[in-house]
Amino acid sequence: MKSFSTFAAGIILLFSLACASSSQEEINEYSGTIESVGMTSYQYGTHTLEVGEAFYALKSDTVDLGNFVGKTVTIKATKVPGYPIDGGPIYLNVISIKD
Repeated sequence: MKSFSTFAAGIILLFSLACASSSQEEINEYSGTIESVGMTSYQYGTHTLEVGEAFYALKSDTVDLGNFVGKTVTIKATKVPGYPIDGGPIYLNVISIKD
């Protein structure tokens, strides 16, 4: 019985460590031009970051992206889990921005 308890405690410890490491969001830098979003087929994000012919959907709880529309910027952002969907772009949560 003691070995089963030790085994169960080990499994719980490994599971909790795995969950903790996967919940950390990776912050990356992206550079491009911020644009407002109109009607889209993918229907997420308040703005986009245009990077050449590619683009990212953006949202932010910390930065007013509207202040940067039409400007070339560098953002620090994390990918929003569960996206892209329906053929839409990668969805980023902007943490900081510099122009």
